[in-house]
Amino acid sequence: MTVAAGKYEPTWESLSQYEIPEWYIDAKFGIFIHWGPYCVPAFGNEWYPRRMYLRDDPAFEHHRAIWGEHTEFGYKDFIPMLTAEKFDAAEWAQLFKDAGARFVMPVAEHHDGFAMYDSDLTDWCAAKTGPKRDICGELAAAVRAQDMVFAVSSHRAEHWWYFDGGRGFPSDVQDPTNDGLYGPAVEASKDKTDRAAWKQKDWQPRPDAKFLEDWLARCCELVYKYQPQVVWFDWWIEQVVFEPYLQRFAAYYYNRGEEWGKGVAINHKYDSYPEGVAVFDIERGQLSDVRKFFWQNDTSVSKNSWGYIDNHDYKTAADIIADLVDIVSKNGALLLNVGPRADGTIPEIEQDMLREIGRWLALNGEGIYETRPWSTFGEGPTQVPEGAFTDTAREAFTPADIRFTRKGDTLYAFLLAHPQGEAVITSLADVNVASARMLGSDEVITLSQDSGGLRLSVPAEMPSAHVCAYAIELAD
Repeated sequence: MTVAAGKYEPTWESLSQYEIPEWYIDAKFGIFIHWGPYCVPAFGNEWYPRRMYLRDDPAFEHHRAIWGEHTEFGYKDFIPMLTAEKFDAAEWAQLFKDAGARFVMPVAEHHDGFAMYDSDLTDWCAAKTGPKRDICGELAAAVRAQDMVFAVSSHRAEHWWYFDGGRGFPSDVQDPTNDGLYGPAVEASKDKTDRAAWKQKDWQPRPDAKFLEDWLARCCELVYKYQPQVVWFDWWIEQVVFEPYLQRFAAYYYNRGEEWGKGVAINHKYDSYPEGVAVFDIERGQLSDVRKFFWQNDTSVSKNSWGYIDNHDYKTAADIIADLVDIVSKNGALLLNVGPRADGTIPEIEQDMLREIGRWLALNGEGIYETRPWSTFGEGPTQVPEGAFTDTAREAFTPADIRFTRKGDTLYAFLLAHPQGEAVITSLADVNVASARMLGSDEVITLSQDSGGLRLSVPAEMPSAHVCAYAIELAD
């Protein structure tokens, strides 16, 4: 693979020219889709492919009890059961459009090594086995037909060690005929029970050149086949050995984006890419304040899994909407995940949640899309924990918890819980205000100001059961 000709070279200095595209900063809300053979067993979470080979994990005995010995029925044997018989890309795209999403990101390849697209680099892909359909290709066409942006994620990096548990006892991982799916399954030297050890950036043995070149080739294949405008990577690319490959991919991808005339972006976690060279992503977590550079929170409608399972612990649409507002007020976007079943249907409860979010955005999207942060993100007593895996840690928001966005001379004030009697915004005590209205309501809003803040009347009938928003016109 050579870098596509263009202004970007595979160095951090050259890549520092990159600018996050305006469409992305404007979009604010996207859909993530975790779909692969792991949805067939529907047990635990989407890490079942790894956990079923770990002898101290509940998934190990579950697998033996339900599916049989690992030599007779391994992870590969779930692939024919991923039928996708009811998968309709146009229906999915319509649902995501109804949800108010502006971009859609299927998982092109998860840690399990099964590509959900038509790959020329492996026979273990959805176009050649299992569904025998180009899932990413069908979705790309359907998403673009709805005037949404198509994106993909690659979790390939973690495949270096993902199936290493199968090396420790008789299993189909050790059968050389399955190396195309399970390989390399290297047992890296780490303490799997120590979270700090998992975050080390130089696991041994390091991925070899063959694996790294294949990783790069697969990423570039996704780019030239599907022209995604975002490519998302999971955390393990922060390993030091990946650095030159991250530079080569970014230069290739950004040059292709220039060639297409489309703004493109890379998502990364932690500090895999330098500030401003790609879009920082926080898994299941938020920030406590506005970030200078645009960022993203990826989270799921479920608290306990990204892929389809039998016993989801679901969030509520109300909580997701409040988190969306908090994220946007801090210069971020929300990437919200759903997990389809093996037959290609999205669980009805997840469909209902998406449509509920879409109805809210239909009323309040004016204060979300195409907005930018104000001088402060908001006010109120409820603290939002910062960092990854904190998405269920915050307390319930109160009417005093308010978030701001702006668009020109209009300031949007979102009350994260319904006010009683009147709304009081303390941050606006000394700001010149011309008028105010509530999004989705025709009722006249009266206002007054004193040392305690801007006081706004509350409509007799609220336009939404969730977060409400005032559009406040600022005076010169």
